[in-house]
Amino acid sequence: MEIGLLPDVDETVPAVALEGVAKRFGHLTALRGVDLEVREGSSLTLFGPNGAGKSTLLRLIATLGKPTSGKVLIRGADTRLEPERVRSSIGLISHQTLLYEDLTAAENLIFYGRLYGLHDLEVRVQSSLKAVGLEGREDDRVRRFSRGMKQRLAIARSTLHDPAILLLDEPFTGLDASARTLLSDLLMGLREAGRTVVMVTHDLLRGLTLSDRFVILNRGRVTHQGDSSGLTPDEFEGIYASAIRN
Repeated sequence: MEIGLLPDVDETVPAVALEGVAKRFGHLTALRGVDLEVREGSSLTLFGPNGAGKSTLLRLIATLGKPTSGKVLIRGADTRLEPERVRSSIGLISHQTLLYEDLTAAENLIFYGRLYGLHDLEVRVQSSLKAVGLEGREDDRVRRFSRGMKQRLAIARSTLHDPAILLLDEPFTGLDASARTLLSDLLMGLREAGRTVVMVTHDLLRGLTLSDRFVILNRGRVTHQGDSSGLTPDEFEGIYASAIRN
């Protein structure tokens, strides 16, 4: 996929901002007063133990849920007031591919492309499939694909509309080594082209390597955040152990 540079944007407005965000499911509180900013064109990795609220936070950013209180702003737009505007700026990649298995690879992309109202779909589809290593497999039905191939197709679908912000929830889960490398290379290309990336992963090394900053969540709160640059895995493990004891 040819990744074009984004037009100039107001860099004083964060790509993603959470202001006092709380999320409750009945008596369960998943997020507690989270304040967070992600600069335009930067990359952030969210770490934390299971149940810390990482995926819930990502779902709120993706407009797949609404905060119980507080605000989620995407490039200045409130997700509760302008969800359609927000969604056009976002691509979401999850470990759950959510593909139509009886459709071909190309048909899956065309279906989603039409939902976004995209033009030049044939060109976009071929470019996206080539970028994820599925060139020549456009007419194969998805049910014949391996787990790694399905994840590659899900990546192509999520970047088909050339989003400014990419959200990734455990994207490396179930991928073979070549697919993990391909995804890492794709994310590096997106960063270089000025895209904003927010990722949840348990893959410590990739999470640090592919981000400018990191945040550690525990029990629904931000317990530590800092720069990823120059941080070794051993140093991070010490920070992480301390953060999840809080």
